[in-house]
Amino acid sequence: MGGFRTASVYYMFLSVKEMEVRKIRFDEAFRAGQIDFAGDELEQDSLLRAAGEAALVPHTAGEVRVQGRFSVEMVAACDRCLERTRYPLEAGFDLYYRPAETIAREEEVGIDEAESEIGFYTGEGIELEDVLREQVLLALPMQRICREDCKGICPACGQNRNQAACNCKMEDAAGRWEALQKLKSPQ
Repeated sequence: MGGFRTASVYYMFLSVKEMEVRKIRFDEAFRAGQIDFAGDELEQDSLLRAAGEAALVPHTAGEVRVQGRFSVEMVAACDRCLERTRYPLEAGFDLYYRPAETIAREEEVGIDEAESEIGFYTGEGIELEDVLREQVLLALPMQRICREDCKGICPACGQNRNQAACNCKMEDAAGRWEALQKLKSPQ
C-alpha cells in the first residue's frame, strides 16, 4: 500500500501508478521526528494523525487530488516573550497536484486564481509527509503568541514582563519621531 521503510522510519508514498488502479486511502499516525519541522523552530508534541484519500482526477494528465484531515499539537516560542507555547491544530485539506512536466519550459505563463491553488510533483507520486508538513505550517498562526495580552520581553533588560515588571526607563517613542514630524508639518 504505497509505504516504505528506511532506517526504521516509515514513509507514506502516494503512488500515481497505484492510483491508476484504485484510490489510496490513508489513516496514519506520525511520531515526533518522522516529519522534519526543525528548520521552522517548531516541535511536534503529539502524534500527527492524518486520514484521507488520494486519487487521480478523471480526464487529466496525471492530476492528483489529496483530501483529508489532520490533528497534531505543536510547540513553538512565543513571538513576544519567547516562552514555549502549545498550538493544538486540527484541519481539513483538499489539494490538487499536477506533474511538474506540465509546467511550460522557459516561457512566462499567466495563471488564474484556480491554478494558483495547484501544487506540482515530480517522479512517480507524492510523499504524504511533505503534504502534511506544508498543511501544518499553513495551519499555524502567522504571529505565534502565548496569549492575546502577552506583554513580551523588555528590550532593555530582557525580563519577561509576563512574569515580573522591570524598572527600565523606556525612551519616549514620540521623541524618536520628532524630527520626522517637523518635516511633515508646515512651519
